[in-house]
Amino acid sequence: MITHIKGKLIEKSPTYVVVESAAGIGYLLHISLNTYSRITNDESVFLFTHLSIKEDAHTLFGFVDKIEREIFRLLISVSGVGPSIARTMLSSMTTDEIQHAIASENVGVIQSVKGIGAKTAQRVLIDLKDKILKTYAIDEVSVSKSNTNKNEALSALEVLGFVKKQAEKAIDKILLEDNTLSVEALIKKALKNL
Repeated sequence: MITHIKGKLIEKSPTYVVVESAAGIGYLLHISLNTYSRITNDESVFLFTHLSIKEDAHTLFGFVDKIEREIFRLLISVSGVGPSIARTMLSSMTTDEIQHAIASENVGVIQSVKGIGAKTAQRVLIDLKDKILKTYAIDEVSVSKSNTNKNEALSALEVLGFVKKQAEKAIDKILLEDNTLSVEALIKKALKNL
């Protein structure tokens, strides 16, 4: 198993990089937008890797840090989430946002990723919540507090006449930026975005 690659950066695009190893072999690594944005244009590069083997292809994925690779591996362990959907998720959100969405059972955020439907989003939450809480020591108290605040804010916005789906989308977006907001602050921010 190839665990990492260190070498000369030959080519860089938003979806892949080519790294030449010391032996003169060029490796094509598929990357997320998060990794792309964190790779400098220096000549030398170091990436953690994951090799995906299927009947018709051997695909090498590159990650700027171990946490991104671990989240990728957790995601692909879920039935219905393949490497390309996991990479799309890592391109759409940071690893912290993914962990928090799973820990707080925020199905809307997971489902907002292109290629993930309602059933797959639920499966991601069911399969990964305990692993995320245990492995990454996310504070369950703050998660449940932000979930309670979200529900209260959502109820208030519905009473004010907003459509639940639109209100939930606005609140989820705000919570991704700052999950410590009070119910009042959450409602005020949501009202500005609706």
